[in-house]
Amino acid sequence: MKITILGTGYVGLVSGACFSEFGFNVLCVDKDNNKINKLKNNIVPIYEPGLEDLVKKNSSANRLSFSNNINKNIKEADVVFIAVGTPARRGDGHADLSYVYEAAKQIAKNLSGYTLVVTKSTVPVGTGNEVKNIIKKINPDADFDIVSNPEFLREGNAIEDFMRPDRVIVGCETNKAKDIISSIYKPLYLIETPILFTDLKTAELIKYSANAFLAVKISYINQMADLCEKVGADVHDVARGIGLDKRIGSKFLHPGPGYGGSCFPKDTLALVETARLSKANISIVETVVKYNQKRKSDMADKIIGILKNDYENKKISILGLAFKPETDDMRDSPCLDIIPRLLEKGIKISAFDPVAMGQAKKILKDIEFAKDLESCLKDSDALVILTEWNEFRSLSPSKLLGVMKGNKLIDLRNALNPNSFNGSEFDLIQIGRSSHTTQ
Repeated sequence: MKITILGTGYVGLVSGACFSEFGFNVLCVDKDNNKINKLKNNIVPIYEPGLEDLVKKNSSANRLSFSNNINKNIKEADVVFIAVGTPARRGDGHADLSYVYEAAKQIAKNLSGYTLVVTKSTVPVGTGNEVKNIIKKINPDADFDIVSNPEFLREGNAIEDFMRPDRVIVGCETNKAKDIISSIYKPLYLIETPILFTDLKTAELIKYSANAFLAVKISYINQMADLCEKVGADVHDVARGIGLDKRIGSKFLHPGPGYGGSCFPKDTLALVETARLSKANISIVETVVKYNQKRKSDMADKIIGILKNDYENKKISILGLAFKPETDDMRDSPCLDIIPRLLEKGIKISAFDPVAMGQAKKILKDIEFAKDLESCLKDSDALVILTEWNEFRSLSPSKLLGVMKGNKLIDLRNALNPNSFNGSEFDLIQIGRSSHTTQ
């Protein structure tokens, strides 16, 4: 079976590498010649643990290849996955489906024999039917089926998520399509992965519903953290206490400066727009979207308030720029809202991220990018942790003494162990916890 994947972004590249690891012949296609040339030379354009090794391994085994020839590789494919981007559309927040529809047009022009067309991109309800209509309009005699197969990959853990998923969602309309997609995911039957078959629209909505629910959960614990600060409770104990309830679970109950990344921000916006067009009330998700955006600016105000208006020409060390650890993804990272607010106040910023510096330099201006952790902290008046990379967790008074000039540690990810700072010279401020000050 020959699989062609349109798009070599995060979803397309991870899916292609993993399908080839399953033993299939996979060809990933992209219009970006520079990206394709890099991939042909085993240079992976994104940071994802384990991905580079997987690409090298399967490329060497001739199971995984890359091309910019869309027409030829659609004709030769048994299955074509659409894995192009669906960013939020400017103005209304709805998913921009122009790349998906363009892919559908290219598929329609080049179908040869029966082909299974699978939408892997995250798309709103009804997109699968529209893709089918586009193909039929351009190529009325085309022999094909449409499948919706949304991805549930966490950046930083994508290979594991693909190889050992909680579930696989498949929306399809014919038994033939069901049999083919079942054979593609056959290796997962060995580990008894639940595969849920639905219709197209249901599969599309499952993806958005899942991400919106997780966004709600994150915002909920952030609000509980705010309440904990007001009443003197500890949000970590609150999270553990409610997370032990199996109906709630402990995942995504980690307070922070707000969610970001490639999925939650755009998917919640798209779901809200879908509901608006359908005249359905999803006010919970609408509130979360507004709250999450405001939380990022509130975190900037929190930092400014801690400095008690004594911030002009002060140096703050920002640790972490990616929206989460184990990725270089800067999309909707909290730092993109927080750092500009600090710069407006005349604060000098020195920033360091173990992986995302290259991406950050393309976006953030007027700040110093430190070469390493120690140079970032050198002579700083305050430290702010925005991403909980493991190497930041080991910071202690002994490591900071003589390096920092000031004593304010603003930990917006609760990455540091507060017990390590009891009785120290440092003032540790965390989310939803009492401050650990000089004693």
